[in-house]
Amino acid sequence: MRDLVGRARLADRIVIDSAGTGDWHIGQPPDERAQRIAKKRGYDLSSLRGRQVGAEDFARFDLFIVMDDANVAALASVCPPEHRDKIRLLMEFATLDDSRVVVDPYFGGDEGFERVLDQCEDACAGLLKALRAQLMA
Repeated sequence: MRDLVGRARLADRIVIDSAGTGDWHIGQPPDERAQRIAKKRGYDLSSLRGRQVGAEDFARFDLFIVMDDANVAALASVCPPEHRDKIRLLMEFATLDDSRVVVDPYFGGDEGFERVLDQCEDACAGLLKALRAQLMA
């Protein structure tokens, strides 16, 4: 998404952050397989480090884009009621893939990470289109 927003010259208007719903990867870089597959497509994930969503994030951000229903449930359980409408599934924005959620690649091989990247590239393009329409309104 950062790459798309940067190429669209909207980085000054769209703030992107990444955080998890749990605390098990705080401070750690992305999975080596994810980094390797992303690098093949021109994305450098090496500077990213895991952090957990904090209470202040709900007021700070306009959208929480999540990968699956477990993430929706985890965020909804800690999200103040007035911000719950900010939680959306990434695949809602997909145009080429009709999957409801992003597949979990962690217990498979590289092909699972390729699939995740395919899904994310598709859905992020749709998300950018939706955000651009909001910015122009």
